Amino acid sequence: MQDVREYSNDELVALVPLPTDDANKYARGTLSAVVGSERYPGAACLAAYASQRMGAGYTEVFTSPSAVPLVQGYRPSLVVRPCTALATNLPSSTPGKPRAYLVGCGFDADDGGTEKLAHFVLKHADAPVLVDGTGLNALVSEKGRRLLKRRFLNGNPTVVTPHAGEAARLARPFDLPTDDPGALAQALSLAYGVIAVVKGPVTYVSDGERTVRMTHGTPALAKAGTGDVLAGMTAALLAQGLDPFEACVLGTELHGRAGMAAAARWSVIAATAEDVIACIPDALAELVGA
Repeated sequence: MQDVREYSNDELVALVPLPTDDANKYARGTLSAVVGSERYPGAACLAAYASQRMGAGYTEVFTSPSAVPLVQGYRPSLVVRPCTALATNLPSSTPGKPRAYLVGCGFDADDGGTEKLAHFVLKHADAPVLVDGTGLNALVSEKGRRLLKRRFLNGNPTVVTPHAGEAARLARPFDLPTDDPGALAQALSLAYGVIAVVKGPVTYVSDGERTVRMTHGTPALAKAGTGDVLAGMTAALLAQGLDPFEACVLGTELHGRAGMAAAARWSVIAATAEDVIACIPDALAELVGA
């Protein structure tokens, strides 16, 4: 494995996407989030709200029809539609109107249709795509790997954000060793043609050539929903046009810092995923002001 490095504070500050004075909501980036399910509607709420706090100008959510009223009520500024409203001609990311897609948060593993949803987005999105949660299961099939290869060859970046267990499942088809998370992130990147974010107390980001380590983990993030928050934050940075590798580095760093801020405010025991979102502004202020 190549050397693993950490970004300096100055390097991280340089990545923060500050909007121009004449920016509008579309110039600030649109995130289309295909997330949630009848069983797990909260994941859609958390990922979408985190994307707003992380700067996306316009977040639209496609979710289970039963979850639409709940997500709409959670944040009235979200545009929420049922998954059946997804059209084959998914809007592309264009200059001046950047866009990204998030898929998989809160999918129900018992619902066979979710794999088709993930494949649909991978096939039709001419824009960066972040795959998280149960959506990662759709990548290990022959069709999933074929779609990832096509995206890679077409220059459309794909980001995956597995925790240790999900990373092990992704490693299985290629017989990749899983004992070193940094080496695993690099191996998954090379095997699938993606940018891999392997989450843990220390999180690793790799594009196959570069591997970066983020050490601002905290046990406060060991709560249900915090992975959805990270996915929403990182996808929002992709939607704002950041370089995909750097979007992963900055999103992961700010997620860790927001977790630490939540622990400081509510304690490492009591902090929740919602508290992490509430502390995204604190994480940004700490980074930029440090």
